[in-house]
Amino acid sequence: MTEHKDPSAGNEADENRLIAERRAKLSEWRDAGQAYPNDFCQTTNSSELHTRFCDALAEELEQVDETFSVAGRIMAKRVMGKIAFVRLQDRGGSIQLMLQRDNLPEGVFQHFKHWDVGDIVGAVGRIVRTQKGELSIRAEELRLLSKSLRPLPEKYHGLTDTEVRYRQRYLDLIMSEESREVFRTRSKIITFIRSFMEGPCREFLEVETPMMHPIPGGATARPFVTHHNALDLTMYLRVAPELYLKRLIVGGMGRVYEINRNFRNEGVSTRHNPEFTMLEFYWAFANYEDLMKLTESMLSEMAMAVAGSSTLVYQGLEIDFSGPYERLSVEQAVRRYNPDLADADLWNASFLRATCETMEIHTEDGWGSGRLLMELFEATVEEQLVQPTFVTQYPTEVSPLSRRNDDNPDVTDRFELFICGREIANGFSELNDPEDQAERFRAQVAEKDAGDLEAMHYDADYIRALEFGMPPTAGEGIGIDRLVMLFTDSPSIRDVLLFPYMRPEG
Repeated sequence: MTEHKDPSAGNEADENRLIAERRAKLSEWRDAGQAYPNDFCQTTNSSELHTRFCDALAEELEQVDETFSVAGRIMAKRVMGKIAFVRLQDRGGSIQLMLQRDNLPEGVFQHFKHWDVGDIVGAVGRIVRTQKGELSIRAEELRLLSKSLRPLPEKYHGLTDTEVRYRQRYLDLIMSEESREVFRTRSKIITFIRSFMEGPCREFLEVETPMMHPIPGGATARPFVTHHNALDLTMYLRVAPELYLKRLIVGGMGRVYEINRNFRNEGVSTRHNPEFTMLEFYWAFANYEDLMKLTESMLSEMAMAVAGSSTLVYQGLEIDFSGPYERLSVEQAVRRYNPDLADADLWNASFLRATCETMEIHTEDGWGSGRLLMELFEATVEEQLVQPTFVTQYPTEVSPLSRRNDDNPDVTDRFELFICGREIANGFSELNDPEDQAERFRAQVAEKDAGDLEAMHYDADYIRALEFGMPPTAGEGIGIDRLVMLFTDSPSIRDVLLFPYMRPEG
């Protein structure tokens, strides 16, 4: 088949010439009064046709007394005298069109020969199998529906510039079946989550909470700031929906979840995007142990439902989602990967600070042993946690919304789930003591006043809500973007976001 012309193979003048030629064709199409019709009806797609007729022989297809209407983009064309073949790509995949001059209305075949790869067309015809055995639509009607004014990248090399793939996702999706499959998988994961959360015995209710907050809260993160003109009020894009969802628990809703977009004014990396998607849910009369059991069930069932296997391969590493997942406290994890440290060292702020300095780990004045321990954990442990691992008992100092552990008030009933060295989930038994929460908010305000831009504000209304009484509750957030990375073997978060943030061109 005649393949795509590659604009990158020539200079800008060559590309401009190709665009000018296509614009001239569009002008002729306009003059004929046929440009951009909107009355073509598509009745099926390539996936449905392949599913229905995949095993049908040519003789059996001849007996199918039915016509099919398909539409899509021309990805390749080959003209041989009075016959032509077109590779048509649609939302389901692709299918071949077989065009015979004498089988089409007068003049259509001649017009078709001037159409370009990238044009969007509609065809109506019968299903056949060619001499080479390929399932095809033998067109009886053919219409140009939309003109492609820019040439597509050359087929065999595809779209190799990563930055162009991210900036021009529409072009990436046109050219790459692998990219389209990533986002189909993303949709399957979100669909599964909804089904799982709302299924029998769980019965969580999906809710929506505000995306603009008068007070940023629910996570220690630097917010984006905006302004409400009518109210003359400074607002913040939400860093987390947590405090609003827990207000619903106070209100008696019991089990709620939200698939939410969060915004954090932080750096961009292969694991971080300023805008990201989370599953966040809250469960009255449950604790963090219940959350770990639920999370393990969710991910093991998700792997089977989405990938068809409990074992996935991510960047060459085989990951077993079947469970049970290992559980380590922060202390146990740090000791395992820093065997020279003694138990007494782990809560000695002076020793930890000196150790961090030796390892060139950043610290700041005023950090206590809990914060320093977590810096050591992040620097020496996280990357080692390849198989799904629950890390528990986080220091109270870094867990301002978590319930203190009954046996050790220096740690909280909190966990994070790590897979392939990255945090996937964060959950804890919620702090429902309003006086303890108010004290921790005040400590966060003190840190903010001391220059910590990620520390929380004091939320007086949330304290008021707790004063009405919140039942024992457990809550969790799961990073959907990072889950999709695991399930699609994608090395960068930008690969699983349809429109990742990029610096403006130029």
